[in-house]
Amino acid sequence: MKTGSYKLETRCLSSLVKVFPDEELNARAYTKGSALSNEMYSFQIAYRSDLLLKWLEVKVESELNEVLSVRSVGLVPAEMVAYHDHDEHILRSTPGLYPDPLYNIAEEGLAGLPGNWRSLWVEADLQGKVKPGHYPIRVLFMHAGECLAEETFELEVIGAELPEQQLKYTNWFHTDCLATYYSYEIFSEEHWRAIDNFVQTAVKHGMNMILTPLFTPPLDTRVGGERPTVQLVDVEKSGDTYRFGFDKLKRWVELCSRNGIRYFEFSHLFTQWGVKHAPKIMAVENGTEKRIFGWETDATGDDYRGFLSQFLPELVRFIQTNGLEERSFFHVSDEPHKEHLENYQKASDLLKQYLADFPMIDALSDYEFYDKGYVKNPIPATNHIEPFLENKVPNLWTYYCCSQYKEVSNRFLNMPSARNRILGYQLYKFDIAGFLHWGYNFWYAQYSIRPIDPYTNTDSNYGFPAGDAFVVYPGPDGQAIESLRLKVFYDAFQDLRALKLLESLIGREQVLELIEEELEEGITFSTYPREDEWLLNKREQINRMIKDSLSQ
Repeated sequence: MKTGSYKLETRCLSSLVKVFPDEELNARAYTKGSALSNEMYSFQIAYRSDLLLKWLEVKVESELNEVLSVRSVGLVPAEMVAYHDHDEHILRSTPGLYPDPLYNIAEEGLAGLPGNWRSLWVEADLQGKVKPGHYPIRVLFMHAGECLAEETFELEVIGAELPEQQLKYTNWFHTDCLATYYSYEIFSEEHWRAIDNFVQTAVKHGMNMILTPLFTPPLDTRVGGERPTVQLVDVEKSGDTYRFGFDKLKRWVELCSRNGIRYFEFSHLFTQWGVKHAPKIMAVENGTEKRIFGWETDATGDDYRGFLSQFLPELVRFIQTNGLEERSFFHVSDEPHKEHLENYQKASDLLKQYLADFPMIDALSDYEFYDKGYVKNPIPATNHIEPFLENKVPNLWTYYCCSQYKEVSNRFLNMPSARNRILGYQLYKFDIAGFLHWGYNFWYAQYSIRPIDPYTNTDSNYGFPAGDAFVVYPGPDGQAIESLRLKVFYDAFQDLRALKLLESLIGREQVLELIEEELEEGITFSTYPREDEWLLNKREQINRMIKDSLSQ
C-alpha cells in the first residue's frame, strides 16, 4: 500500500518468504491464515521507502494485542553460503546479506532505506488464551504522527489444541559458547542465568531433550585441541580410586526440568569420528586440578576402563535416585564411519556392561552398525535413511547437518524456508521418533579453534554453509535472539502435531492420503513439494478438516 508524500510500499507476506534488501520482492501478498488455539503463528510485513526515512514507528491494532509481538528481521553477512556442487533448490549461491535474526524494534523505530525491501516479523503466541474467531491484525507505519502505510492480516483462531509433542528433539546446546561469548566464568551464577535463558528459548521451540555435559563434550574439536571445560561431574582422584560429585549435574537437571526439558542425553563418552580416545576429563589430584584423560588416552585401555567401571555405576545411582530412568539417553561416539566398526564395537560393549538398560543413541549412517547390534538406537542422516526405513528399524530417529545439502531438507541461510519447514510432513509420514541437530548455538570456528562473532561470521570461519552451526544469536544480558529459521523449523513441528491431531480424528491412512493427494510422486526425504503455496495451503486444509471434524 502507498500513502502520503513518501512512497512507502508495504506488503503482507507469509513466514516462508525471505526478504532480501537488494532484490525485487516478487512474493505475492498473503493476508489471512488460521491457527489452532495453542499455536505460535507468524507472518511478515515487507516495507520499502523511495527515500531515506528514519524514525518510523510501528503501531498494531488488534484484539490480539496481548499475544502479539512485532520484531524487525535483521540481516547478517554470509560468505561461505554453499558448497561448489550444491543443488538448484536454493535462493542464492553468492555472498551477501541474508535475513535471519529477529530484533526488538529499537526505541528510535525503523528506518526505511532508499529502494531496499526489509520486513517485520509479526507473531501471535496464542497459548490457549484466545477464543475461537476471526481477528484482524492492523499494522500501521507512523511518521511524525502521520500514518504513511498500513496492512491488515486476518487470523482465524480455531477452537482446537495441538496435542503435546511426542517427537524427541535435541539441538545440541553448547554451554561453553555462552561462557566464551559473554566472558562469563563457567558455571558462575551469571553463566547459569544465561543457560536458563537459552534453555527457555529452546524449549519454547520444541526442544525436549538436551545435551548434558557430564564431561566436556568431545565434539567438533581439533585433534589435540581442547574446548573450554564444561564438566558437570566433579572428580577426585586418589591413586586408582575416584570419587564423584554430582551437585552441578543435579542443578542442571533441575533447571532444565523446570523449563520443560523432558529428556537428558549424556555427552559422548568417546571421541568423535573414530572412537579412538576418551573425552577431556578434569580431576582434582593431590589438591590440584588437572586433566586426567583426553587425546592421549586409549579409548578402551585399562586406565579409562578402570575409570568408567567406577564412574558409570555411580552415575546410574544418581539417575535412579533422581527418578531419571525413563529420561536418560547415552552416546558412545558421534558420526563413526564403516572403518570405525571395530573401535565402536569395543566401546559399545564396554558401556553395555553398565548401561544396558538405557537407550544408546548415535548419529551414524552405515546400517551395519545397527545390523551387528553395536547400537541400539541409530540416528541416520536424512540422505542415508532408506536402509533403516526398508528394514523397519523401530523408534527410528534421523538428523541432518552440513553434509545434507543435496535434495533433502535443511536450514542454511541460502535455502528457501519451505525447505526448512517440509520436515514436519516427512517426520509424520515415516513415523520418525526423534530428530537431532548439532548446532543450537555453536559460536566457534570449525574444530573449535577460536571464538567467532555470530553476527559477522555465520559459517564458522568457512567451516560450514552459513546457518548450519546455530539458530540463535547472543543478545543483551545473556538473552537469546531468535532467528526466522528457528521459527520456521518450529512451524514444522507444529505441522507434525496438527497431523497427529487430525489422525486422532480421521485415522492415519486418511491423513497420509490427504498429504499426498494430487502429488505426482509420494513424499520422501529427498522428494517433496518445493513451493511455499503447497505448505501454506496444505496446512490450511488440515486446519479446516480439524475444525469440521470437531464440529460434527
